[in-house]
Amino acid sequence: MQRVPPVPPRFPIVGGAALLIGALVGLIGLILTLVIWWRICSKAGYSGALGLLMFIPLANIILLLVLAFDTWPIEQELARLRDLLGQRSE
Repeated sequence: MQRVPPVPPRFPIVGGAALLIGALVGLIGLILTLVIWWRICSKAGYSGALGLLMFIPLANIILLLVLAFDTWPIEQELARLRDLLGQRSE
């Protein structure tokens, strides 16, 4: 039996470039996701840093439940201002 030498990859640079591009796209996606969740938490009246919880398993589900079912601080402030003006609407 004659031993056949392994075939070297023809385009090793292409594989490295694809890996680099994939890592860059992943990093851009990660940063974009962080900015989006930071803005959502900020607009709801919470600290924007709560958006970091979206990257922690189980904490992200809890944060989504809080955002979905809790009364946001911005809504509480609006209710207080409406009470002060006597314009309670509900």
